Amino acid sequence: MSAEEQQGRRLRADVQRNRAALLEAAQRHFLKYGVGTSLEAVAKEAGVGPGTLYRHFPTREALLAAVLQTRSEELVARRADIERLGDASEALEQWLRAMEEYFSSFSGLPEPLMAAARAQDPGNPLTLPCDILITTTDRYVRAAQLTGHVRPSVTGYDLFLAAISVAWISGTGATDAESLGRLRALIESGYRERDDEA
Repeated sequence: MSAEEQQGRRLRADVQRNRAALLEAAQRHFLKYGVGTSLEAVAKEAGVGPGTLYRHFPTREALLAAVLQTRSEELVARRADIERLGDASEALEQWLRAMEEYFSSFSGLPEPLMAAARAQDPGNPLTLPCDILITTTDRYVRAAQLTGHVRPSVTGYDLFLAAISVAWISGTGATDAESLGRLRALIESGYRERDDEA
């Protein structure tokens, strides 16, 4: 192997190591301080300069999207369990709860996700994860509509917003488990098909 090839391999290894260190540091900071944490502090903890951070992740949204990608395995596993349920109505309810938990991963996470979903900006790295969640939710909604359990007018986007709103309220610390339960019941009564409407 030539000296140039060895140098190229070392550079690639450094790039991968820096990216991994940045993702680990960002996850720790997001968990401890929320999504508004100092990116300079993330870079410092990762042992790199701010310029290296911005070369890998040009925006806060890009860094957040990459960290969420590493945390999506649990959501994927939950979805696999939900897919095995034979009840479309129960599957939708379980999926909404799984999304709530995912949206609660970091303090302040619901706000940038709601902004990305609302703006539908293809340049925002958070738009694609939101689109995937909305599409998945819509699939669960349509399956429950076919069984007559969900109103025909309800969309996956509606219930994506409902789940993210519950996560936001939960993250403020302004309510308790009983209040959250009542809020979920109110949301459910809004999207469920009532017997007298069927």
